[in-house]
Amino acid sequence: MRTPKIMTSEQVVGRWDNAPALSAESADLETARAIVSHDLPADSRRFAPIDNLRAVLVAWVIAGHALAGYTVIGGWPYDEVTETTMPRHLELILGTILGPTALFVMGTFFFLSGLLASGSIARHGPAGFIRQRLFRLGLPWLLFTLLIWPLLMWAAYRSAGHPLPVWEALQARQPFLDSGPLWFVQILLYVSLGHALLTWGGLARGFHRHAMSLLVVAIGIATASFIIRLWFPARSQQILDLHVWQWPQCIGLYALGVFVADQGWVERVPLRTVRRCGITVLLAITTGIAVAALVGISDLTRDGVPFLGGWHWQALSLDVVEATLVVAGSVWLLGWSQRWLTSRTGGLTRVARGAYVAYLLQAPVLIGLEIAGRSLDWPAVVKAVIVAVVAVTGSFGLAWLFIRRIRTGAIE
Repeated sequence: MRTPKIMTSEQVVGRWDNAPALSAESADLETARAIVSHDLPADSRRFAPIDNLRAVLVAWVIAGHALAGYTVIGGWPYDEVTETTMPRHLELILGTILGPTALFVMGTFFFLSGLLASGSIARHGPAGFIRQRLFRLGLPWLLFTLLIWPLLMWAAYRSAGHPLPVWEALQARQPFLDSGPLWFVQILLYVSLGHALLTWGGLARGFHRHAMSLLVVAIGIATASFIIRLWFPARSQQILDLHVWQWPQCIGLYALGVFVADQGWVERVPLRTVRRCGITVLLAITTGIAVAALVGISDLTRDGVPFLGGWHWQALSLDVVEATLVVAGSVWLLGWSQRWLTSRTGGLTRVARGAYVAYLLQAPVLIGLEIAGRSLDWPAVVKAVIVAVVAVTGSFGLAWLFIRRIRTGAIE
């Protein structure tokens, strides 16, 4: 049994304002619409690949969290109380296969958000964009931080036999005011608000968008990551679960999306660029695996420490590989989706549009399934695979029902 990360109060070392006033009758409906809306123009069919790509990435994240909950290295908080873990050799194989995607999937979300942000600001103005972001990002994050996530972790610890008052689940968790999988929503909120304020003040006009190259962005992310991780190593915890060590990637990819938006990349990334990025991704993954083999990594938890930060060549190598993957991988994924994820079928489109809601729902779905499976004497890998499949299906199914309910309410 893993040692619990809940600590006693003696050991414990967003806000949402300026929201528009709503009538009592329309408040709930308007809030729900703001949260699920993708804020696209009337000709939204051209954005089908982006919607579909988001859905694929969200499904990948949910499945990855399901697997991580039954590993020693972790990555999903259920690992704090998990009743069984995968064999170390299997965990190493999964880390080798799935690990590279963990380096750039979240960055791709920031890239896609930046790609669409300028158009949204142009249509609604900086003030309208800020209000929309506070509803869509700020409200879910605030609810998760103060209510939903503490209750879910309280239930997880109670199911594992650890007596824990509800208040302690909020007060004593490490990091303090953890929001679970919504950490990235918090950071995206800050970055989006900063973008809107720069536009509002006219400062954004000073950027030379066409002068920014993918190589410059990758070098900037790698350099900033190495410097920041001298103080905040990768996987370290900060109050509000700020993921400071990941900020260079998040900000850099959002900025890249903003810079290339006016080059027509929303509709089509140049084929030559897509091919080069695909080759770069393969080279980066190969290099990463070669470095891991060179240093003889056999235990990700123990042998991976020098890669997380500090004055180590291993840390610098990870920063370079990560920056290369996140830039080239995000662009390649966008180009790939524009070629292969173009379906606009009604049912599939509605499911894809519910990707963000599915991401929000993954927390109660995953924790609920994991708690329900505690008493089953099955191997960890079997539990992980079943939870992954059911969680992905259940999260998107519930999201579809939620959006359908919102649209029905709008018609009524």
